[in-house]
Amino acid sequence: MTSRDRVLAAVKHQQTDRVPIDLGATPSSGISAIAYHNLIKHLGIKNSKTQIYDTVQELAQPEQFIIDRFGVDVLDVGRAFLTDDADWYPFELSAGVKAYYPKWFKPLRKPDGSWEVYIDELMIARKPMGANFFDGTYYPYVDGYPDDFSSLDQDMSKILWAAMPVSPWAEANDPGFWDKLRTKALHLRETTDKALIIGVGCNLFEWGTFLRRLDNFLMDVYADPINVERLLDALLEKHLITLDKVCTAVGDIVDFVKFGDDLGMDTGPFMAPDFYRQLFKPRHKQLCDYAKSHSSMIPFLHSCGSIYQLLPDLIEAGFEVINPVQTNSYQMEPDVLKKEFGKDVCFWGGGVDTRSVLNHGTAQQVRDQVKERLDIFAPGGGFVFNTVHNILPDVPPENIVAMYETVLNY
Repeated sequence: MTSRDRVLAAVKHQQTDRVPIDLGATPSSGISAIAYHNLIKHLGIKNSKTQIYDTVQELAQPEQFIIDRFGVDVLDVGRAFLTDDADWYPFELSAGVKAYYPKWFKPLRKPDGSWEVYIDELMIARKPMGANFFDGTYYPYVDGYPDDFSSLDQDMSKILWAAMPVSPWAEANDPGFWDKLRTKALHLRETTDKALIIGVGCNLFEWGTFLRRLDNFLMDVYADPINVERLLDALLEKHLITLDKVCTAVGDIVDFVKFGDDLGMDTGPFMAPDFYRQLFKPRHKQLCDYAKSHSSMIPFLHSCGSIYQLLPDLIEAGFEVINPVQTNSYQMEPDVLKKEFGKDVCFWGGGVDTRSVLNHGTAQQVRDQVKERLDIFAPGGGFVFNTVHNILPDVPPENIVAMYETVLNY
């Protein structure tokens, strides 16, 4: 089987020759630049460049030899961009790790060792000294909703996730971008056998939290549903325009379209299922329906946390893939998920616990848990191996190698 055949068969709940593997195809299935640097050093690889394609989370773009070494089966279309050395510049991360930032990203170093990102005079993001992530610092609607959303594009552009985008979206406003996207995606399709994925965001709940701030928006869901729906309708209108352009440009080339909306905490969903059904499910369904009717791409949802209670509705809304399968959250036991939903959705993640086992366990403990998860999730397909979210800086490289070797030898 080719990698693409393997991934598509698994998503269709067919048994494959081996379990498909993802590393770095999404900003929630990747590897920290520091962990990547340590892995490269451990493997004794020379002439490697740790390129940070996700500046918010400081995630490295896996190089081709790593993709080959660990049998990675899926690629992000964004990796077809920023392919020249001139697109990057050297930068030093915490702990003295040398890496490369995309040339458009120029954070400002402060005397206390922190880093800040500005749009004109407005600070929109900050990374404290020694930290490995940027935090958003600006919430346009923190004091209330506007009378209308005529400035929504401008307001969204000041949120770190929009102002510090992953490829290819840093070039989205450049002339000829959509033709360039198609050309590069087609080249990637013709020169590799990997499955391809494009992230479009199109977040609904999360954009509410970005604009209003999490605490305010959570209260709004219960206490101010009229304004919540006003905002969601404005977001949906904008997202459908973007989705239409994506479907037109690459809908016949790319295999998966990734949406995002973190709907869960460790202890359960952010809201009761009834509120999800009222406010978000109909709009998620519109997005999925549009992708399916205007392209051959499969709808993929990234949602962290405990979403067991929402899974029936997410499946009905049209999502066919769920990531990162946060099995260390309430009601997210792997055997229960596989038994109750394994025939209806593909689990893309949950392969090993990144909170306790991958980072703090021995290599043998990692192998044991990976084997246990494979035994649960792999039978009958419906599983793409990935960790529970990104591989973070504290993960020993020996454990990373043990993890992928276990999958390849399964």
